[in-house]
Amino acid sequence: MRVLLVEDDHALTVGMRHALQAEGWRVDVLACGEQACHAGLNGEHDVAVLDLGLPRRDGMEVLRHWRQRGASFPVLLLTARDQLADRVAGLDAGADDYLVKPFDLPELLARLRALGRRAAGRADNTVALGELVLHVAERELRHRGERVALSPRELALTELLMQRAGRVVPKDQIVARLSSWESDFSENSVEVYVHRLRKRFGELGVVIRTVRGFGYLMEAAEAPAA
Repeated sequence: MRVLLVEDDHALTVGMRHALQAEGWRVDVLACGEQACHAGLNGEHDVAVLDLGLPRRDGMEVLRHWRQRGASFPVLLLTARDQLADRVAGLDAGADDYLVKPFDLPELLARLRALGRRAAGRADNTVALGELVLHVAERELRHRGERVALSPRELALTELLMQRAGRVVPKDQIVARLSSWESDFSENSVEVYVHRLRKRFGELGVVIRTVRGFGYLMEAAEAPAA
């Protein structure tokens, strides 16, 4: 696995680079946000570790730059900010995971291994339901070829429901999938996201049904009677 490490704290960078190389991974190190904007678009990296507090262009700008230009590799954000709003902003910008400083190197490595497995497992994978097609590797949902704009959490929920189309997905499984991004994510949060998606997908020929006491089921809408 090839890792793009973008961090301007030299001492922290040295420790992380040694730990990543000990795993057998190739590591490219940058300390400048401007340079990272270009390096992340060369298609050579499997995952990125990106600090938010960078000189010239901060990590959030870099992340948005990558995602707006189609870079789909997993990104793990590093930050000293531990506020919920900061985590939400990073994940909505396209991050896959979030680690608050100070952290233990074993946890960093475990999170990167998980991101690597997730990326490898979804490569070139598509899931279709009705006229919706989810391109998992590209992190895109399309309807009749047109891109459907979703936030990262909406996309993660859509992926879970589409992969189990026609079957009930329990609420607790949804909470478990999405709570890695937001520590206080709850069943009430699930209801909010389901409500948003239900309104969007109702116009696209897909319905999300509530199975009371259990969870949610996604399926193609029935064609209207002639």
